[in-house]
Amino acid sequence: MTTAMVEKYKAFYRLLNKTSRTLVDRRFRQQGQCARGGSAASGLDHRPDAVVEQRVSYLGCPKRGLWTSARASLPSFVDGGFARDYPMNRCRSFGSVAGEIQRSSKFATLNSDDVAHFKEILGERNVVQDERLEAANSDWMHKYVGSSRLLLLPKSTDEVSRILKYCNSRCLAVVPQGGNTGLVGGSVPVFDEVIINMALMKQVISFDKISGILVCEAGCILEDLISFLDNQGFVMPLDLGAKGSCQIGGNVATNAGGLRLIRYGSLHGNVLGLEVVLANGDVLDMLGTLRKDNTGYDLKHLFIGSEGSLGIITKVSILTPPKLSSVNIAFLACQDYLSCQKLLLEAKRSLGEILSAFEFMDSVAMDVVLNNLDGVRNPLAPTAHNFYVLIETTGTEESYDKEKLEKFLVGSMESGLISDGVLAQDINQASAFWRLREGVPESLQRAGAVYKYDLSLPVEKMYDLVVEMRARLGKQKVVTMIWFEMAILLYI
Repeated sequence: MTTAMVEKYKAFYRLLNKTSRTLVDRRFRQQGQCARGGSAASGLDHRPDAVVEQRVSYLGCPKRGLWTSARASLPSFVDGGFARDYPMNRCRSFGSVAGEIQRSSKFATLNSDDVAHFKEILGERNVVQDERLEAANSDWMHKYVGSSRLLLLPKSTDEVSRILKYCNSRCLAVVPQGGNTGLVGGSVPVFDEVIINMALMKQVISFDKISGILVCEAGCILEDLISFLDNQGFVMPLDLGAKGSCQIGGNVATNAGGLRLIRYGSLHGNVLGLEVVLANGDVLDMLGTLRKDNTGYDLKHLFIGSEGSLGIITKVSILTPPKLSSVNIAFLACQDYLSCQKLLLEAKRSLGEILSAFEFMDSVAMDVVLNNLDGVRNPLAPTAHNFYVLIETTGTEESYDKEKLEKFLVGSMESGLISDGVLAQDINQASAFWRLREGVPESLQRAGAVYKYDLSLPVEKMYDLVVEMRARLGKQKVVTMIWFEMAILLYI
């Protein structure tokens, strides 16, 4: 056994031991509460908007290591009876009863010597203490505000390692930050953590046209990667509304689903390898480029979706599929949620391998988009529809794919699953359809105060939550959209 493999196993056992103890501890502290998990662009914490509470998340303390104290819950769901259908033994809950928190005295306070040391590592320009801190201390929705006095911009894995090694020795709290596009403030400091932003680590390291494997640094903007691959004749298996700002490292850290999940699956299946810097500065090299690798524990899966709590992702190896020439998009209307569910099942059966997206939004979401975004319109006749579905297909034969989609639409219309619909005739119309779907978060921000939650429920139960919330809130509106069958996003 090589030295590298021995170190790999040692790292695994340390992480597994810490993971097991932390999850058990959280279970006991919950005392029966069914808590909410959240996600962020590249961050560390979940924050419930319904309670005055934040979760403390720190890297770099030798006494606490990488782990955090989660305090996010939805007691109203439990007390009100919604969670009765989901007993605790079936609820993956990471959190405890919400409560006000204070800065821990275990963590040191930043001083001038610390700043001088970081300048030795990064140089004067990449140690930020000016007005740029204001943007880094707040999320893009301006809901969460930290008080960090230092923003670090490393350019390499070695610099990240040296930063964390020093912070670990000084017990300085840090927060990793990517594009800062998260909806729950996970990449924003809670108190005065040192912000480590990955924006300067944006190089494409290699791309293999034969295998379609891309290796890049964690700070690469998703849209830049999409454009790069498009020029190479490939596509990114991940696409998000925030692609112009979000970074691939943050996408992986939060296991982002995105609009292509139905076709290409989650990042657990597409990410082939990672390079990660642990809290003590150790570099864990798992940057493999093989689709099949049975040489030991597949540690990368611990970090996909870990939200920065186990370490900072610095490089990513990801499998990208070839770009297909035939793309068709339909925008449809359904009268009830049951019809939407049946339409999804029928789409899987009838469209099969060419189905690449199935996106859902209700009439309230549509109204918010139409009333708050410029240059958008409902492509269907001005008749009241309760639900809208966007279906995209991608394939290699334009005539065959279009014929297959049209046959599916005719059958769905005849069976009553859809009440109206239209096919995009060109790329401009297709972009307009996607603008309606991707414009929901932006339009909600313009509409007023927004509370956002990312909840995973069985498909048949998703809209029950919306009905329940609307009943409890009375005249308040709840807007919802489904990210395929993985999660539901509620906007209040």
